[in-house]
Amino acid sequence: MKLGAFSISLAVKEIEASRAFYAHLGFEQAGGDAGQGWLILRNGTTTIGLFQGMFEANLMTFNPGWDAAAQPLEDFEDVRAIQARLQAAGLALTQETDPDGTGPAHIALTDPDGNAILIDQHV
Repeated sequence: MKLGAFSISLAVKEIEASRAFYAHLGFEQAGGDAGQGWLILRNGTTTIGLFQGMFEANLMTFNPGWDAAAQPLEDFEDVRAIQARLQAAGLALTQETDPDGTGPAHIALTDPDGNAILIDQHV
């Protein structure tokens, strides 16, 4: 199963304070809009998303169709195919997408320890 680029999405209380903190750790803004409550930060191949008011808790994020630099991949497994494989394996999803749709979509699930996972396809 090809899940695509990996990042940690952090539910933050004050996006500018979080941006400044991670800047001290060498992260630079690679995308997003603080005015809309989200920023993407990178340090080398490590990506952190800061999200204010969008998520209740931190979550692991996978982006099918993207490489680690958020560049489109020619060959990737569509989120709907991933959804079908997970469901066939008996995993319960907390968010599903239309299995007959195309293009951008997302699904979500929770691991046995309560960690949230978002599989978010942008292409």
